[in-house]
Amino acid sequence: MTNDNPTSSFYDDNAAVYVRRDRSLPQRRLDAFLNTLPAGASILELGCGGGQDAAYMISRGFNVTPTDGSPEIAEQAEKLIGKPVIVRRFEELEDDQLYDGIWAEASLLHVRRPDLPGIFNRIHKALKNGGIFHASFKAGEAEGHDSFGRYYNYLSAHWLNDLLISTGWKDISLNETDGGGYDGKPTRWLRMRARKNI
Repeated sequence: MTNDNPTSSFYDDNAAVYVRRDRSLPQRRLDAFLNTLPAGASILELGCGGGQDAAYMISRGFNVTPTDGSPEIAEQAEKLIGKPVIVRRFEELEDDQLYDGIWAEASLLHVRRPDLPGIFNRIHKALKNGGIFHASFKAGEAEGHDSFGRYYNYLSAHWLNDLLISTGWKDISLNETDGGGYDGKPTRWLRMRARKNI
């Protein structure tokens, strides 16, 4: 997350309730992502939330580094994952060619649009050559806030595709599906996968 106080405050203040919400594990997306990686690959998770995705990836034998921007969320996630969660904001990512994959399910959607190119460049740098980057966003045409005051960048597929091309990604895959969110409202989801060129 970026320094957006209402968004950060929501997760800090509601950590226990948020991580225990009724959330379906995105197993099909996780498996599709993991199947692109070598066995035991190193994975960085950006915005691990309650830790369910990290726990699943670990159960599959992958070397997962879970991170979250909220100390309170990270503390809750550690209880499920059974390993430390690094408290770090996206703009603090400084790793260089450490990971085979980066998983960012419903987390980068809180990054303000002008900040996204820089964050994507940091992610690109953190991946090994040929590494895979997965992320999901709430689809839309204009940035805004939800009923809880959380900021969303609400990206269109065209906008995201142009950003990925301009920041050097290859083998870009985008798709949209209907679903829901924490606010209980119908949500159009935009999901992406891209590769760091070898």
